[in-house]
Amino acid sequence: MAKAKTHYTCQACGYKTAKWLGKCPDCGAWSSLLEETDPKADERRPAWGASGGAARPMLLKEVSGETETRRRTGIAEFDRVLGGGVVSGSIVLLGGDPGIGKSTLLLAALDRLARHGPVLYVSGEESLRQTKMRAERLRVEGDAIHLFAETDAERVLTATEALKPQALVVDSIQTMYLPELGNAPGSITQVREVAGRLMAYAKRTGVPTFLVGHVTKEGSIAGPRVLEHMVDTVLYFEGERGHPFRILRAHKNRFGSTNEIGVFEMKGAGLVEVSDPSALFLSERPVGKSGSVVTSTLNGTRPLLVEVQALVAPTGYGTARRTAIGVDGNRVALLAAVLEKKEEIPLVGCDLFVNVAGGMQLTEPACDLAVCAALVSSLQNRPLDPKTLVLGEVGLAGEVRAVGQVEPRLAEAAKMGFQRVVMPAGSARRLEDAGPKMKIVGVETLGDALVAMFD
Repeated sequence: MAKAKTHYTCQACGYKTAKWLGKCPDCGAWSSLLEETDPKADERRPAWGASGGAARPMLLKEVSGETETRRRTGIAEFDRVLGGGVVSGSIVLLGGDPGIGKSTLLLAALDRLARHGPVLYVSGEESLRQTKMRAERLRVEGDAIHLFAETDAERVLTATEALKPQALVVDSIQTMYLPELGNAPGSITQVREVAGRLMAYAKRTGVPTFLVGHVTKEGSIAGPRVLEHMVDTVLYFEGERGHPFRILRAHKNRFGSTNEIGVFEMKGAGLVEVSDPSALFLSERPVGKSGSVVTSTLNGTRPLLVEVQALVAPTGYGTARRTAIGVDGNRVALLAAVLEKKEEIPLVGCDLFVNVAGGMQLTEPACDLAVCAALVSSLQNRPLDPKTLVLGEVGLAGEVRAVGQVEPRLAEAAKMGFQRVVMPAGSARRLEDAGPKMKIVGVETLGDALVAMFD
């Protein structure tokens, strides 16, 4: 009997070699190459198109243009990030830190989907009793939820074929394995092949499948990068361990936008949707304190009001520190240089600390002016009017540039009781009216904006 062929695969980047090496020549990781068995030709997963796709090449105009059928989970924040609901036959990969709430969210979603028929929750990490305890804490009755504690992917697919569920959850993909491969669960070959089998099943039967993925210490999903390319949607559950807020963000979505976010709050009874996140993020804002500025960030179609905090203090070291949480540190250094050069504000000998309250991440340049205002407010110990909103992108020449979609931002600010907004003159000119009882101050340069804010 011929000996099975083996190779060594780097568990960090997927590099393959015929012999063992102490250091991966591709990514440089040490002791990351493990021996794996090459799957035989008859054991490789079949292409899903052979059973669930077209039997021949088709012209584009011959393909049906019907929209995908979506099924709502009943969790509005979850449906928002998915693009309006779960698409039949889609594969959703959900990643996040341990204990962030991935299993809790999917178990609650299954409880809603079970109203349309039986659903299956496959647990490769917990026993049935442990899953039952979480369900009781979440008050999930589970009349149509079937539990299966198994790590053998072949048994999971056999049970799924027999049950014919309306939805399938695999928690987690790194614990599943195919016995014929002979590799350890979680290895690159196992994760890739198991995901391929599950994808073939989902596309053939139209059953929406949710995969829970472990993350590495760098925050990316463990396993081969091809896993994220194979699935239809990649979601990340973010949040600080000591913070009650959780943010669900889409990094890839073939059936919707990747700009939408869902906001949850972790409580004793599980995850609770936050329908008004602006009020939640501003609920503990210190009034009358320097270094605190409110701005508006747009995530998909949802405007959010967030608080940007800054602390400026004389440095006690030879080189001043620049620390930013929730904002790109390079962006903060750039804005500090503009303030120093164009407005002659002395920040060179000061430590700068910038934070976005609530754990939000600000990625759009529309929040530049708020960061500048927070730095100046802290340096001069002059608080801003708590009812003033600050918007605008700051260029290297000290100009304040226009931002997009101003109307929904101002509507959200007016709902929260803000009475005045400092914004780019270019954006102000495009507004037909001042909005609901809000005073708009249009500015052209950074200097004009600072004068208007502290006036």
